[in-house]
Amino acid sequence: MSHVAFIGLGNMGSGMAANLIKAGREVRAFDLSEAALDAAAKAGAVRAASAAEAARGAAAVITMLPAGRHVKAVYEDGIFAAADPAAILIDCSTIDVATAKAVGAAGAARGFAMVDAPVSGGIAAASAGTLTFMVGGAPEAFARAEPYLAQMGKAVIRAGESGAGQAAKICNNMLLAVSMIGTCEAFTLAQKLGLDAQTFFDISSKASGQCWSMTSYCPVPGPVPAAPSNRDFEGGFAAALMLKDLKLALEAAQGVEASVPMGAQAEALYQLFAGLGGAGKDFSAIVKLLDGSWR
Repeated sequence: MSHVAFIGLGNMGSGMAANLIKAGREVRAFDLSEAALDAAAKAGAVRAASAAEAARGAAAVITMLPAGRHVKAVYEDGIFAAADPAAILIDCSTIDVATAKAVGAAGAARGFAMVDAPVSGGIAAASAGTLTFMVGGAPEAFARAEPYLAQMGKAVIRAGESGAGQAAKICNNMLLAVSMIGTCEAFTLAQKLGLDAQTFFDISSKASGQCWSMTSYCPVPGPVPAAPSNRDFEGGFAAALMLKDLKLALEAAQGVEASVPMGAQAEALYQLFAGLGGAGKDFSAIVKLLDGSWR
């Protein structure tokens, strides 16, 4: 076994696979999209005709898929049967905690070491190799997965046992959604009170209102040149994906009877924004809903 199987070459997976290739790994890639496979091949990956073909003989199998049902199907219908039992299985998708635990248990029953390792950082970080990985799984499985994850990210942190990576991801993104809405509200209020956006940024970014949503991902054009707000909110992390993560967080909260009123309000606002046509825009574009300028 020598190569890495990479299954799921979307906006995130394509950059992640490319960084493994840059690090000297042989990558055999599969995606349902021919265009995605063509792009991966241009980056140096070997095309595979199926997930099972990619996984056969791999030292590591990495998946980056849209939802829990896709992860469950790919592993149960292909990877578990094709992969060598000595391979380390790494699912980087963001899915519900219950499915992550179930797939991990199914892998363990077949003798596989497996981790759930969702990411934070977005498309730019996936391309730059600066993602943060939140990993759930046994310590031995984490130790085997870490070298691969480190070649795609800047931080690889074990959160706990199977499913803990997904738990950390949805909690983190719920916090991000809430803080982004608060940041957007503050900039909108500041503007209506006559404050210049740059001036407010210069003050609040050095005061108690400072947060990642302001200083790294400012929702108004100007203060943070790399933020999607300077590109008409194109690229970045789509509002539809933030809505997906919020729904996962609320589902998990209901399952453990956790009170998340701010998370629920954030989900309602992103649901409204997506319904009004904002699903494809970066999640920071919700500022346009709040300031009344959307459409």
